[in-house]
Order: sequence, then structure tokens, then C-alpha cells
Amino acid sequence: MMAIHVEQVTEAVAKMCKEANYILGADILEGYQEALEREESEVAREVLETLLENAEIAKEEKMPICQDTGMAVIFLELGQDAEIEGGSLTEAINEGVRQGYQEGYLRKSVVADPLERQNTGDNTPAIIHTELVPGDKIKLTVAPKGFGSENMSQIKMLKPADGVEGVKDFVLQVVEEAGSNPCPPIVVGVGIGGTFEKAALLAKKAIVRPIGLHNQKEELAQVEEELLTEINQLGIGPQGFGGATTALAVNINDYPTHIAGLPVAVNINCHVTRHKEITLG
Repeated sequence: MMAIHVEQVTEAVAKMCKEANYILGADILEGYQEALEREESEVAREVLETLLENAEIAKEEKMPICQDTGMAVIFLELGQDAEIEGGSLTEAINEGVRQGYQEGYLRKSVVADPLERQNTGDNTPAIIHTELVPGDKIKLTVAPKGFGSENMSQIKMLKPADGVEGVKDFVLQVVEEAGSNPCPPIVVGVGIGGTFEKAALLAKKAIVRPIGLHNQKEELAQVEEELLTEINQLGIGPQGFGGATTALAVNINDYPTHIAGLPVAVNINCHVTRHKEITLG
């Protein structure tokens, strides 16, 4: 049995909160470069070049890529044989978020009550999704989520007869209605199946999958490619200025569902799709 002290968790989360907001992922940077090679719109090319320059400055100066440094979403894969020492794992994660956002001079965007709207002052509490997995290690993925894109999320309970075309139509509808609001080029996460809440979680997890990695099911990988092509034909373009680069990727996750349902959720991430991960133990 592997012993992991909560201080390790706090330290790791604090570091990842800062790095995720300062350093754009290599997959996103590569996506920008590939988009530049095929983009024909001069305005769109200029926007992509500006985004690349912005990312470089943020990395060098250790400052946020975007002013909305997000609500901290944490995916926790907890090994069933891991032993947590020194206190509460949940409290350790939140302390890491607190330290990371304070030490990193990151914007604190969390309000304690959704109606009274008083800021907590330290960007806690985090949203923690926990999955029990085999082994004695802990895997943490920190994914700060800005709400310009989060607010564009939608979920729909389709009928089974709607099938794959119904799913595609809904995804395209969501992206088209979102327009420039989520600050494209975007990454589109799609969750299909499960229940109401499971579909949303599938979509959320899909947006942290590195772009270029497709669903392992051949038929769903094909749908990802088809949707990406159709989304980029909408003409929204980088930051909404037009062009052929509205999305960098469409990532689909699926799960078994009930005979009477076809839940579909769409979660959109902005041009700074942020995520860092670490395995402890």
C-alpha cells in the first residue's frame, strides 16, 4: 500500500493551478500552427498569430494567458490501494487551489452563494470529480474553466430514434448559437449516454483530452472528424472574426445508457484550453 501525504497533494495542485494558467499546452500550440498553415483569411491568420504571441509572453512573464483564470476543476483518479496520510484529501486539494491562486496572482472568480454572489476571495471551493481506480497511486488533473465558454454549455435528452444525426445536429446547433462568445478557436467536448449528469461529466472530461487523440471507437472517431469539418465550415473563425478555424478539435466520450434515452451534453473550451496533470505515489 502506497502512503501519500496530503501536503504532496496541496503542493502539486498549487503548482498545476499556476502552470495551467501560464503555459499553454503543446497540443493547443500545435493546433494553432496547423490552423495557420491552412487558414486563408488574413484576419484569421492575424488573430492566430496574436494568440501564439500572447501564449509566449504569458509563459515567459509567468502571467495568465487569459484574464479569466477560471474555476478550478479537478479530476481525481484515486487508487483503491492508496493510503492518504495527514488529513482530508478534499481539504488538501482546496488548499492547493487557494495557494496556487494567491501565490500566482490569479483572478479569484468564485462566489460562495450562486444568488448572493459574495466572492470567496481565494477561488475555492474547487469542483472535484473523483473516480476510484485500481492501484496505489493518485492522478490529479487540474483544468481551470473560464465561464465565457462554460456558459455556452448545453445538454439535451434526445430520443433514441434521433440517432447519430440527431447528436450531430445538436452539437452544431450549440456551437453556432455560441458564436464568438467562447473565444474560438474552441475545443468541443461531447458526452453521449449515461444519465443527465453523466453525459455532462463525459463532455467535461472530453475537453481535457489532448487534441489529435480520437475516440477509440472507429465510428465515433469518424463522427469527431465530421463534426470538426462541419463546425469549421460555419465561418465563425478565431475570436469570431471569420475564417476556417472555429474549432481545433471535437472530442466525444460515450457511456452505456437506458433503452428509453439518448442524453447528449456539449461542453465548450476556449482558445486557452487549460489542463495539467500529475501522478503521485
